[in-house]
Amino acid sequence: MKLTIIIPVYNEKKTIVKLLDLIERQVEIKKQIIVVNDCSTDNSFELVNQYNFSSDYLLLSHSQNLGKGACIKTAKKYVEGEIVIIQDADLEYNPDDYKLLVEPIIKRKSNVVYGSRVLGRNRYRNKNFTSLIRIFVNHVLTILSNLLNNQSLTDAHTCYKVCTKSVLDKIELIENDFAFCPEFTSKVSKLNEKIYEIPIQYSGRTYAEGKKIRSIDGLKAISALIKYALFSSK
Repeated sequence: MKLTIIIPVYNEKKTIVKLLDLIERQVEIKKQIIVVNDCSTDNSFELVNQYNFSSDYLLLSHSQNLGKGACIKTAKKYVEGEIVIIQDADLEYNPDDYKLLVEPIIKRKSNVVYGSRVLGRNRYRNKNFTSLIRIFVNHVLTILSNLLNNQSLTDAHTCYKVCTKSVLDKIELIENDFAFCPEFTSKVSKLNEKIYEIPIQYSGRTYAEGKKIRSIDGLKAISALIKYALFSSK
């Protein structure tokens, strides 16, 4: 099976080349790499354009900064792989986990797989998160997501969301920002797809290192969960 990797990029000049190197190192996986430049103001996209890809690839660009969800919507229509994964460009998540993440789909255990940052660990002692507040907020949002979507996840707002192309094709994405995460989980649940979790490596970065998600995004996530789990028909 071919894996399509969607990479939203906004001002990630310090990490994007290292990330692409790690992805291309997964030589046992047939890949399509889709990079969506979200109007970066540094030279991130220049570095991507100069990169020597060995896999199939597609470079797309926004003329204004629209957000992570918008990048995924832009890439969605160009997906060629039977399996799709979302990959942040900041090296918090390690492509070495791809093989584990796609295995449940290949073995037909599930059509949707999430990479959990806390599965099999004591989440409140997980040093890979940069603060206890982030751990607590993620925990609360996951509980709310499970209640509204009838899932039993440990990490609903992980970046590593993996699904078959057929599942992605059934979902009409609306949100442009980080609210993509709760929207996707809610809409997958409305398809009666049970989400399979795999423990993954995770190395959180601080705001000083360039982390972009903010407190307001937590409030937006709650709003999106209520909107798509309770009031949306699909």
